[in-house]
Amino acid sequence: MRIGIVAGEASGDLLGAHLISALQEKYSSIEFIGIAGPRMQALGARSLFPMETLAVRGYVEVLKHYRAIINIQRQLITEFRSNPPDLFIGIDAPDLNLGVEEPLKAAGVKTIHYVSPSIWAWRGERIHRIKRAVSHMLTIFPFEEKIYRDAGIPVSYVGHTLADEIPLEVDRAAARRDFNVGSVTPLFALLPGSRASELDYHADLFIQTAF
Repeated sequence: MRIGIVAGEASGDLLGAHLISALQEKYSSIEFIGIAGPRMQALGARSLFPMETLAVRGYVEVLKHYRAIINIQRQLITEFRSNPPDLFIGIDAPDLNLGVEEPLKAAGVKTIHYVSPSIWAWRGERIHRIKRAVSHMLTIFPFEEKIYRDAGIPVSYVGHTLADEIPLEVDRAAARRDFNVGSVTPLFALLPGSRASELDYHADLFIQTAF
């Protein structure tokens, strides 16, 4: 089985790695090709382009990398049209992945989009493009399922993979021991984001605030 797969940032790489691992347990012979981060590549996924090129935020940064992103999108479409996979999975990154999924679905390739765009919060009109592009939607929030069913789009609520990793009841004492922090010392987590640009924009402010 040959699966085309595209993740556009670190969070997508995490989701993709869990998905690949689960599929590898079910199928003995399976190949993944497309755009993958280090977690996915460690499981054998072949990346045709560096994922970091896609990990952009904000209009200015998107415009700065627009030509490179569009070029990657066109090359992905050409690759998967000329050598069709059994299935294409776009992980989040809707602006890129829907642009790949739509022509592939029109060419007869089954397309799955993993993580619904936030159409319930903004740009709800995208539901029409999603219907043209996606054979099956996988959602991580339960309320999203009804939106797609009402629109006539096949959908499955699969939950979030981190729910399998993070316990409902966290052992705070064990966490403090892992970080070698005393039981009464204040402990704060600094989470600026997963994209390199988010670190560029936020890291200094986070550090200054902390100290």
